[in-house]
Amino acid sequence: MPSSNPVRGLLFVTMQPKDTLSPDLFHDWYNNEHGPNRTRLSFMPNGFRYRALDLSTPNGGTQSKPEFLAVYDATDMHQFTEQPYQYLRAPPGKTQREIDVMAQIWVDRYTLDFVGEQVNDKTFVKLESPEHFKENQEGNLLTTCRLRLSPDQLSNAQDWIEKKVLSKVRQIPGWRKTSWFKTSYLEPRDDGQVDFVLINDFTPSTDLSSFSNVYDGAPSADAILRKYELFYTFGTAARHLAIVAPWVSPDGVTKTIPKVEPFGSAIESTVTTSDGALLPFRLEGNSDPDAPALVLVNSVLTTWGIWDGFLKHFFSRAQNQKYRVVRFLARGRAMPSGTTSPVTTEVQASDVIALLDALRIPQAAGLVGVSMGGATAIATALTYPSRIASFIACDTSAKSPAGNKDTWGQRIAVAEKEGKTLRLSSLFGDESPDASPQPVVGEELAEMTVRRWFVPESYHDPALVPEIEKVKKMVVTNSLPEFRRGVETLFDYDYTDMLPGYEGRGAFLVGAGDGVLPKGMEKLSQTLGSAVGKTASFKLVEGAGHLPMVERPQVVAEFVGDFINAP
Repeated sequence: MPSSNPVRGLLFVTMQPKDTLSPDLFHDWYNNEHGPNRTRLSFMPNGFRYRALDLSTPNGGTQSKPEFLAVYDATDMHQFTEQPYQYLRAPPGKTQREIDVMAQIWVDRYTLDFVGEQVNDKTFVKLESPEHFKENQEGNLLTTCRLRLSPDQLSNAQDWIEKKVLSKVRQIPGWRKTSWFKTSYLEPRDDGQVDFVLINDFTPSTDLSSFSNVYDGAPSADAILRKYELFYTFGTAARHLAIVAPWVSPDGVTKTIPKVEPFGSAIESTVTTSDGALLPFRLEGNSDPDAPALVLVNSVLTTWGIWDGFLKHFFSRAQNQKYRVVRFLARGRAMPSGTTSPVTTEVQASDVIALLDALRIPQAAGLVGVSMGGATAIATALTYPSRIASFIACDTSAKSPAGNKDTWGQRIAVAEKEGKTLRLSSLFGDESPDASPQPVVGEELAEMTVRRWFVPESYHDPALVPEIEKVKKMVVTNSLPEFRRGVETLFDYDYTDMLPGYEGRGAFLVGAGDGVLPKGMEKLSQTLGSAVGKTASFKLVEGAGHLPMVERPQVVAEFVGDFINAP
């Protein structure tokens, strides 16, 4: 429970891995398990990892002079004493991997209450904020001064900072902020002493070679002075694809997979939106943390599995192996109870941005969506142009067709009449006798839907029949209540007025057998950017209906790869 009078503070942790611990495992564990488990918590709005700049040799940290520092701001220190934070501090929340890894690290952990700060309004930015991705990538320098004081020395420390330190530090070009903290009331020292920590933030170009004189006159002779540089900023989800070993969180929500087909490694986890919706995602591909990202958005009633064949062909081309790929389950597959926001294209677009923010992706190199996901792609690119370098909308329109609400209402009625329930243990159609029965879309609407989605010839192709069955299972097992809500996305949207003025890169792709959509989408390609002298590509995929990435994955993969790689 949040406190009625919350105390602001800091979690300050120095770490030095022992020689027995692999550096790769250390970073895999910290970046994918330990850190994100904390920055998911509502009272910890950020988390940063710093590496020491004052060691005699690279990677020369010791127990007395550790190489690594992690700092997390806290908006309410009392929540360190409560669930869910305390769950992370002992089994099962504290996993066996964490226990084994931490046994090989020298750790000094401090919970600190906020005392004061001075901020340079000209240079300070919230480095965790999506608005400041650029400044975050440029970096941050940190100096720390740790003092061990008696309680009656605290006033002297405050005077020293205000009268000596601040007057000096404000003169240094690049100074961003000075903040100071003391041992938290939550965890007082057994000896009655107080840990006092002074932190200075600077821009990455700041010269710190003679910085130590700033601390002259400190009220303690044994001050510990350190210099660090920022090297990793946590989002609210795991994203470190340099994975050493498979791992599954105790709640089963997060999985890290070191080798996946067709390429790279993968992470599966969730992101929680500002209104409480839970978005399961899969991040895979290149392990470079700055690798460009391609985001794929599903149609209604499907899972990210519709892109499996596409990715096999996409990653088979060497030029595409530089990418990370983000797939997710959009609203309409499943949402936690209590999420009452109306589901619109605007909300679906904001979900894409929430994913990019959580994974700390400043800009998606490409956004590809099909059907409802195609409408989401258009909405996202036009609403957040700085976050999407290029988009491809597949088998969709820029405006909801007249009568769409009635059409989908009739389809919902088919599912409701069948009344099918399943004991589902996952969002991907897995069943378990231990799971509670829940209403699903069912067989009748699923058969109607896939017959409409795929061209007749595909039902006679031995390679495609299993793929069609896989898609049908996705439809059958979709939550009926969430289908009913998620399909509201398609009821009433219109982006036609925004198309001519769009200055980014866009393309449209459609299955030749998808009814009237080919003609309409070709017209969209002629409209996009027309008022600003831009042109948009158009691709007609022969032998495909509503899901070309399932029926003709190689053709779609080649088009997408060529488009997003074009200069």
